Amino acid sequence: MVHHISRRTFAARAACLVPGAALLPALAIAQTDAAMGRLIVGYPPGGTLDQTARRLTESWRTQGRPYLVDNRPGAAGRIANAQLKREKPDGSVLLCTHTSAMTIYPHVYANLAYDPAKDFRPVALLASATCVLAVSSAVPPEVKTLADYVRWLKKTETGRTYASPAAGSLAQFLGYRFSQAAGVPLTHVAYRGSAPAVQDLLGGQIPAYIGFVGDFLQYLESGKLRLLAASSERRSRFLKSVPTFAEQGFDTVTGLESYGVYAPAATPEKTVAALAEATQTASRDSTLIAGLSQIGLEAAYLGPADCTRLIATERERWKPVVAASGFRADE
Repeated sequence: MVHHISRRTFAARAACLVPGAALLPALAIAQTDAAMGRLIVGYPPGGTLDQTARRLTESWRTQGRPYLVDNRPGAAGRIANAQLKREKPDGSVLLCTHTSAMTIYPHVYANLAYDPAKDFRPVALLASATCVLAVSSAVPPEVKTLADYVRWLKKTETGRTYASPAAGSLAQFLGYRFSQAAGVPLTHVAYRGSAPAVQDLLGGQIPAYIGFVGDFLQYLESGKLRLLAASSERRSRFLKSVPTFAEQGFDTVTGLESYGVYAPAATPEKTVAALAEATQTASRDSTLIAGLSQIGLEAAYLGPADCTRLIATERERWKPVVAASGFRADE
């Protein structure tokens, strides 16, 4: 999801939650009709979202809550999202997705097959990802800071493009906000996933790319890219030498992607609370935390009520940004 909640805020909110041990039987009852529950993921195996879901189900399994990841890739996760609203509201089938599917997609896609506010119940947020602006060898080596980059952009027209992992993504609109703040018109280039975008960045085929921390970790020593700014409130613990946009005078360019769990809208309160408790327990699991760290994610739990409010707030926050960008997808 797109937001700028600090880790301290996450911790404070989590501490306020009522212990849910007494609610756990509700989840057990919900699973008596099937040996295994399913956690739907709208992307292929191996990606960041898929890995997050698999680590979560591993933790749930140690808690005696067996779920299998059900990959249903296609349409930037929208196929899987629409599937959830057709499932029984008993906790046996859930969805793991990024929250921009709930906050940005409604403003981007003209024919969205689900209504995030009416068809789903947020269970919990589990992890967050920071976006980073990187430039390639196509940008002169003397460009070492965001200020340098802006000065260079204003002097050249050939380098005024930036790539993102997908059309309609958080990264696209962070780039648009940066373009607005810098006073330089930038053209967005959408890729089908981060892997091909990063390869073109490393090869110098594109001058700039806004992706997630995990996209860059294995290439930090390659010398083929320079990381100029992060979209988080505070510097990422994975990239402590990379200043935030806000630190460099671009405080409107903030936002995190989050990965969370959702249930069908009619799922009973007790079942949602039990699932949230199981997810909170997973968020404290050292094995899960270490696994998320390997892909550049921070474990960051948020429960059902706060998650619902946050998504509603962020949906309104990004509405005027998407509208101002003029971007709309008819697919």
